[in-house]
Amino acid sequence: MKLLTGLIFCSLVLGVSSQWYSFFGEATKGAWDMWRAYSDMREANYTNSDKYFHARGNYDAAQRGPGGAWAAKVISDARENIQKLMGHGEEDSLADQAANEWGRSGNDPNHFRPAGLPDKY
Repeated sequence: MKLLTGLIFCSLVLGVSSQWYSFFGEATKGAWDMWRAYSDMREANYTNSDKYFHARGNYDAAQRGPGGAWAAKVISDARENIQKLMGHGEEDSLADQAANEWGRSGNDPNHFRPAGLPDKY
């Protein structure tokens, strides 16, 4: 009986830890997706492309799974809160958050893609 109880306990612990490990991996990869979208936005330096890169970063991160979606939300919210503290406009912040949510929800980020943005992005 003790052996059976021990096996059940170990399987529960290993099952939970593998879920946390998976979540952590998704979050790490999601954070990388967000960084890549930010880097691409800076490199492209293209007029009116901000919302596209917001949506794309959140979309890519959310595709990783719950951990990626969590990382995208945390990073997006932190960025917008910092910009609010720095005095950026409320209207622009709300539009950014709408693009963030659009991408995290699995919607196509190309909805925000400006005409003429190079195909590389």
